[in-house]
Amino acid sequence: MSPALPQIITPTLLTKIGRTPNLPGHTWYFIAATTLSVLNRPDEIPKVYAQAIGSHNHPSAAASSSSSSAAAAAAAPERPHRDTSHATVDEQLRVSRRMREALIKAAAIGGLPKAINSLLALKAVTPPHLVDEPMGFSPTSRVVDIYDVPSSQILHRGQTFFDKVYGKVSKRVMGQMDRSGTEDLGLTARLMYGYILSNTNVLTPAETSFVLIAGLIPQDVNPQLKGHLKGALNGGATVEEVRAVRDIVIDICKASGMKRLGDGEAGGWGWRSEVANL
Repeated sequence: MSPALPQIITPTLLTKIGRTPNLPGHTWYFIAATTLSVLNRPDEIPKVYAQAIGSHNHPSAAASSSSSSAAAAAAAPERPHRDTSHATVDEQLRVSRRMREALIKAAAIGGLPKAINSLLALKAVTPPHLVDEPMGFSPTSRVVDIYDVPSSQILHRGQTFFDKVYGKVSKRVMGQMDRSGTEDLGLTARLMYGYILSNTNVLTPAETSFVLIAGLIPQDVNPQLKGHLKGALNGGATVEEVRAVRDIVIDICKASGMKRLGDGEAGGWGWRSEVANL
């Protein structure tokens, strides 16, 4: 029998997230879900969802309830709709869609398999009236992008978004990918930015950058993280907001067992250097 995985989302961690200064409103839950997805812990995402749709979108509101109810929430994440009296159906639907969209966008940097597992874990605990079914209303309109909009228009949108994220170094960054030994790397980036990342119908440019930050920190990829920390500023976030996002992602990673690896350590799970910052 394999050992039980440690709990990550606990009342203590929720309280700490809720007290993080300068964290942009209505973002904690999709930042947490993205981090958990890339950490390969989709089993913890239902806990985030339960708190988000039942605590008016603020983690400390749920964590500050009685210890018995908080423990029950952690032990029974399969019932997120156990107490949704503090949020309207419209608010719950907004949370649901923003979490789903974050997990879709995280696939661009964390991989499709993890996104699949995370979205299915989320779907399993989502009340039917908060699910967007195929052939119904699409909050992102990606189906229109694919079938009804010329690909040149979508790719242009993606290039514009890429240029805004990377600012004055955008041509150099894209050029490096085009000259990586296969121009298909640059083509892949253009497709990702065009059809996935530049769609801002659900998450704003800054919020999209928060998703990317949350997905990059667990992977210990500072060169890419540096670009997206600055990209969040280019998308309209403040330095304080970006640092707050970085802080809660690191807190979630540490709760999962990640740590700063020592210079002499030959292996382990964690960061080989300090996580990039602004």
